[in-house]
Amino acid sequence: MKTEADYYALFDAYRSGEMAASERAELEHRLAADPDLARRLADYESLTNTLTAYGQRLATRRKLRAIQADMNAERAVRLSPEDSPAGIFSTDEVPRPMLRISRTEEKLRQFWGAHRATMMVAASVAIMAVFATLLGLEWWKARQQPSVYGYATLRREVDRIKRTQRVMNKAINQIGAPNTPSANQGKFSGTGFALTADGYLVTSYHVIQGADSLLIEGHDRQRYRAEPVFTDVAHDLAILHIKDASFKGFGRLPYSFKRGQSDLGEKVYTLGYPREDLVFNDGSLSARSGFEGDTGFYQISIPVNPGNSGGPLLDDRGNLIGIISGRQMDVQSAAFATKSSYLMRLVDSLSAAGTAQPYNMPRNNQLAGTSRPQQIRKLRDYIFVVKVYE
Repeated sequence: MKTEADYYALFDAYRSGEMAASERAELEHRLAADPDLARRLADYESLTNTLTAYGQRLATRRKLRAIQADMNAERAVRLSPEDSPAGIFSTDEVPRPMLRISRTEEKLRQFWGAHRATMMVAASVAIMAVFATLLGLEWWKARQQPSVYGYATLRREVDRIKRTQRVMNKAINQIGAPNTPSANQGKFSGTGFALTADGYLVTSYHVIQGADSLLIEGHDRQRYRAEPVFTDVAHDLAILHIKDASFKGFGRLPYSFKRGQSDLGEKVYTLGYPREDLVFNDGSLSARSGFEGDTGFYQISIPVNPGNSGGPLLDDRGNLIGIISGRQMDVQSAAFATKSSYLMRLVDSLSAAGTAQPYNMPRNNQLAGTSRPQQIRKLRDYIFVVKVYE
């Protein structure tokens, strides 16, 4: 497992041109394919650029100190009594030394007197900037990897279009208008899927964290407004409800939710939106506990990327057994999914408490016995992009 020092040494060789052409091409290919590695490179560049700027400020301060030393040396020059104005020295007094100030020093003193406060503030700001940057990087890393999960979560940041409140409102107001393109892609996106036929959906809590508004969009580009109705931070779950007059229901859901535990080694697959199109990935259930032994999660050997969070995890028979949550840093194909049994407990507790209308969960599985492509064709109408606006 590589350490931060290993990554920094790699990036330093890359930026200084010390890599062989083949190694450089291989690294650039990895950067294009691995968002985590690209993020590490961005962190490295941000830190090194800040430290370089600080070093330049220190060099400027050393030059100013050298100038000050030259000025102090000039003060050793004395004026003789004949050069002084009359009346300053009497004939029987020992002349006191006087300083001759050069024109250059006089200008420097005037500059220092006029800008001393500014230069001192600039030096202080430079020092504060370095520490603020270092602290900011740690804060950003902590935000990207919430401590409640302990690993990298997988909501996708969308930065291709400037996000303003005006554009966000325009996008929301356009819902239901025929043949109207989306004005904004949102700030973050993840995946969600239908929980009931009457408009309840499931996604990961961290996908919608901090959201002001939510849109869901299917593979047919149909969009609806949605609102969170309940969240479970500990298990990274969120239940959404469509709040749109144009919504007529999902129809009969083809899958069922597994209430029990799945077995180690089972073949599993997921569908999600790490890009604009629906993406399929498969693997196996590699552990019945999640990161650091968390029993609320499965570990799966599926390559997942930002945007997969909130997507369904299904077994070969089409049972929904989990909800994709995140992956472990620096461990290839070590992803984690919240167990469906915890989602079922959450739904049961909400129904029992009377906090919402009863959840009409699907009871029959229409996917069992069908091929994987057939399952995917039936599933795609019930899996959505969850777009987050802040």
